Amino acid sequence: MWIILGVIAIVATFINLYLYKAGKDYKLAMAMGLSFTALALCAEYSLVSEWAKKEDWSAVSEVPNFSRALWFLTIVSILLNMTPIVLERKKKTS
Repeated sequence: MWIILGVIAIVATFINLYLYKAGKDYKLAMAMGLSFTALALCAEYSLVSEWAKKEDWSAVSEVPNFSRALWFLTIVSILLNMTPIVLERKKKTS
């Protein structure tokens, strides 16, 4: 499930950037991108929680590898989704 939500977050982020580039209202796509990123993280957390409940320690031992990737991808998602707002503010001050 977290993979599906992550893919939706990526698609929404690219839609956000496209809408900004096209000069259209991008804020809903930005909110969707950030929301689906959060949902993907929650789904991943739930998955790891299930592994721990079932005492599947070999699966849980892989979590540190996922953790770094999830942190990186979350930061990238936030930065990409916030880019149109930063660029819009730069235009207004110029």
